[in-house]
Amino acid sequence: MDTEKILRDDAYVSNSARGLISGVLGGLAGIAVKSLVERFLPVRKVEERSAQIKILDDISTRFTGGPISVENEAIAEQLVNFPVGASIGAAYGYGKKDKDELNLTDGVILGSSTWFSTHETSLSLLGLEKKPTDIPLKTQANELFAHVLFGVTTELVRSYANERLKKRKFNTHNKLH
Repeated sequence: MDTEKILRDDAYVSNSARGLISGVLGGLAGIAVKSLVERFLPVRKVEERSAQIKILDDISTRFTGGPISVENEAIAEQLVNFPVGASIGAAYGYGKKDKDELNLTDGVILGSSTWFSTHETSLSLLGLEKKPTDIPLKTQANELFAHVLFGVTTELVRSYANERLKKRKFNTHNKLH
């Protein structure tokens, strides 16, 4: 199969490949925006450890005998966030493989449903976060806002990347020209 057919044709494989690639790019951009926003809007108390760090501490303790050092927490947290963002973006992009047009409402839905399925349900059920009723409303609103920005950014980048991939022209040696 040549690259032009994979990325330009309207066949199922072409749409799927474009959807996955553009979704991953969108998810990576979305998680970068979310992480940046969370530096300015508090999403937990300063002394509280994130769910990502709790998971990594458990893994680190099992393999090294000790938790992640405080100096390495920020980078370690991103080592979880970026693959998760890329995975969510890939699933989202695949789901939108037949929809080329930008739809910011879909991005809002992606972000808010991601927030609900993690912070409002699964993380507290797994004991990685407090119950939603024990978290201040302002903190929850900040987290929701960051997730909505994740979803909107994912949709903006997904739509742009999908359109660019669809318009790419390749020569016979599969080099861009």
